Amino acid sequence: MSVISIGQAALLGVVEGVTEFLPVSSTGHLKITEGLMGIPVDDTSVVGFTAVIQVGAIAAVLVYFFKDIVRIVSAWGRGLTNKQERYHHDYKFAWWVIYATIPIVIVGLAAKPLVEGPLASLWVVAGSLIVGSGVMWAADQMGRHKRGEDDTTFKDAMLVGCSQILALLFPGFSRSGATMSTALILDLDRVAATRLSFFLGIPALTGAGLYELKDAVGTGVGAAPLVVGTAVSFVVAYASIAWLLKFVARHSFNAFVVYRIVVGALLFALLGTGALNA
Repeated sequence: MSVISIGQAALLGVVEGVTEFLPVSSTGHLKITEGLMGIPVDDTSVVGFTAVIQVGAIAAVLVYFFKDIVRIVSAWGRGLTNKQERYHHDYKFAWWVIYATIPIVIVGLAAKPLVEGPLASLWVVAGSLIVGSGVMWAADQMGRHKRGEDDTTFKDAMLVGCSQILALLFPGFSRSGATMSTALILDLDRVAATRLSFFLGIPALTGAGLYELKDAVGTGVGAAPLVVGTAVSFVVAYASIAWLLKFVARHSFNAFVVYRIVVGALLFALLGTGALNA
């Protein structure tokens, strides 16, 4: 019998789609939702399921930014054979994304036992939600928001890429929150920070989903819940991406900061009273 029903998979797909690219921690929200439904959050098949349905959200990014991705990949391909093309920003950016993904792959493989063990606790999620809120608020205040997407550099990509490690090690910190905050500290504007977060997340999250597939399709989670959860996350994530890019063009991240603090405090209360099992 599957540890996750089709109905639960659909709900988790909605949660994943809404939260994957918002700076509120999709992993944290998924763990909270799983905990409230009585699903064992530290079960390897459940961890695998969580990673796989993220691929649905990543597919939404690929579709939404299809033209940008084709442009960047094409420039990279031309640059491999044409020296003149290597001066093009898109060619350089493609390499930056590749280089910026290497640190999180190394740490992800090395720290897998910790990530799926002690760090999977909802206590960690609660603390990371609140600490991450402080980081995000400070970054939004410190950043001068004066640099656009065309102004990004290799240093920006590497620092923002490495910041994904925070979300990997501390579920609840938020990959989007960590990357956007780092980009803001580097003085990128909010739209540029958000788009950079999207592009850097594509290889990291896709790789994680494919790597975890073997655990998710084992005896714990069947194919039907996987398909439903992934499909739902795709549809919802696409809408979430469109909304977020419009939102950050006109607003600060304060609403997300407040929301994270409220959720983190509520989670601490539920854990402290025993209403929710860590």
